[in-house]
Amino acid sequence: MRREGSAFQGVGAVFVKELSDNISSVRMLMLELLIVVTAMAALYEAIAALRQNTAEDPFLLLRLFTVSQAPLPSFVAILGFLIPLMAIGLGFDLINSEHNRRTLSRILAQPIYRDALLLGKYLAGLATIAISLTALWLLVIGLGLIFLGVPPGGEEIARSLAFLVIAIFYAGVWLSLAMLLSIVFRSPATAALVALGIWLFLTVLWPMLAPAIAQAIVPPDPRFAALGLDTPGTAIWTQLLQRFSPNDLFGEAMLAVLSPTTRTLGPVFLDQIRGAVMGAPLPFGQSVMIAWPQTVGLIACTIVLFVAGYVLFQRQEVRA
Repeated sequence: MRREGSAFQGVGAVFVKELSDNISSVRMLMLELLIVVTAMAALYEAIAALRQNTAEDPFLLLRLFTVSQAPLPSFVAILGFLIPLMAIGLGFDLINSEHNRRTLSRILAQPIYRDALLLGKYLAGLATIAISLTALWLLVIGLGLIFLGVPPGGEEIARSLAFLVIAIFYAGVWLSLAMLLSIVFRSPATAALVALGIWLFLTVLWPMLAPAIAQAIVPPDPRFAALGLDTPGTAIWTQLLQRFSPNDLFGEAMLAVLSPTTRTLGPVFLDQIRGAVMGAPLPFGQSVMIAWPQTVGLIACTIVLFVAGYVLFQRQEVRA
């Protein structure tokens, strides 16, 4: 039977309904409180450290995102750890909850195709995260102005905006994964546990396993080890394997965007730094070019996971 009208008819209705539910839900409120309280604690420590050198640093606003004070990590590191939790918390029951409530067949009986339902739910979840991150970003800018008293320059605003966009792309990866698992598993608890297990593996365990795998592929050279240096081939393979983790891609992109002196994200060889002025900040455009491969990797991962969920959802049987 041929479809009548656009396959995405009803995306707006699904988007508005899901966005309203997400913003007003107790689950989202608790996730937002977790992120805000933890991030504000790190921000307070960063402000306390930066108030001593406000006249010395030309990129004072960016330091709010990257400065860490023990025992708390930096603002960016906290977001890299907590954004996946927010995305998984929003996406682990996007589809299977409709199955369990026996409402999926009723929704699809309306002039709403599966394409529109899936896309509307995903966009609503991503918009919810984007709104939360934008509010948090504005809070950081405002607190920086109040407590540091130094207005940010145009390049600082541009770099912080790039940080916000990349953070939203990073959230999109985990939201796509959570939605895919909500399609695969009918039980929300199973989908949530699998998603959290993947997140813990890629965030905590994989950075420890990648160097061991790299050493098995390219054994360390004793000549470099005697000098206290890493074998070039082993270092390249370690970084390549670590980039399978979205957390590593996000961290590298943040390093390039928020640290203007960063010139490369890989192993540095002598021919690459010949003629370079060490310590000089790069223009914003060049920093974006350095972070561009990692950003594209996050977008590509999001698309792959979303397409996989889309194909599985199209093939699922929906019973009344």
